[in-house]
Amino acid sequence: MTNLLRSVAPVFEVDGQTKGELALDLLALEVEENTEGLKKLALTLTDLGAPDGAQQERSRYLDGQILDFGKKLKVSIGPADNARTIFDGLISALEAQFQEGSSPHVAIFAEDKLMSLRMTRRIKTYENVSDADIAQQIAQQHGLAAEVDAQGPTYKVVQQWNQSDLAFLRDRARLLQAEIWFSEEKLYFQTRDKRSAPEVTLVQGNDLIQLRVRADLAHQRTKIAVSGFDAQSKEKIHEEAEGSAIQAEISGGRTGVDILQQAFGERVSYRVREVPLVSAEATAWARAEMLRRARAFVALTGTTRGTPDLVVGSKVTLERCGAPFDGAGYYTTLVRHRYDLTNGYRTYFEAERPTIQGAS
Repeated sequence: MTNLLRSVAPVFEVDGQTKGELALDLLALEVEENTEGLKKLALTLTDLGAPDGAQQERSRYLDGQILDFGKKLKVSIGPADNARTIFDGLISALEAQFQEGSSPHVAIFAEDKLMSLRMTRRIKTYENVSDADIAQQIAQQHGLAAEVDAQGPTYKVVQQWNQSDLAFLRDRARLLQAEIWFSEEKLYFQTRDKRSAPEVTLVQGNDLIQLRVRADLAHQRTKIAVSGFDAQSKEKIHEEAEGSAIQAEISGGRTGVDILQQAFGERVSYRVREVPLVSAEATAWARAEMLRRARAFVALTGTTRGTPDLVVGSKVTLERCGAPFDGAGYYTTLVRHRYDLTNGYRTYFEAERPTIQGAS
């Protein structure tokens, strides 16, 4: 017999103990993550208070007994046989909300352990390191294990100039199109092809209750060029990346780069924000910029009826969304799980794909 009624209410743990009262008093929950790391949680609870001796009532959640700064908060959601942890982090903010004619509310905010990197600023010089080496060193400075896998050049000198460790690490990741996240007590700094996540199939009109998907040539380029000057050899540096850079990530369809070339001819972009000092740097940065643009040819935003398996890095297959957009190959770049008393469980997400389907 098929059970059509199944609970997807969140389950909360505080410092390792299940707190059922949080689920009972829950008004709204939102958990968000993207490819730049730092998963965030916002939780709103009704706070009807509890008896307190001579006083008529007291706040249930502002006395530090259940919720307090620095306490570990873990949230899972989904049916009992397929529940997934969607947040595991530390409480960083408490808020009281009062409005005439309504019961008091308490809002709780939390972040994962990358919060430590966000709150630490440094002026530091790194010598003879790759971006992966920098990520490994930053993890060690925060007492974190690290999984690092991002190929790139070795730099003679890299300076962190009054930046937080997280902002600095994000800048290094962008140069290679690497991604940052924290999971299972580890800091991850890896390129997209190394990231593993559940694969999800979404059907318009079934799992998908809202979808907007667009193939757009506005930011596509047929070639990316990076130039600089090698002071040691006293020679000009000029490296280029073409549409072939994206081929390893696709299994069919028409790329935005190819369509741009056919429809409008050659379009070249010059990356000038960073100045390479050796050819290896220029090569890596040009390739990364081509990947960034090519991957975003098809961009979508969508909402599902609640999909615990949908995380950043998930490979998504669409069905019944139109011939150019159906099929596999979407990569999830942002996920926001939300639960409230009006709509229940919903998952909002953003994803991208470098191709459309169909004949040229």
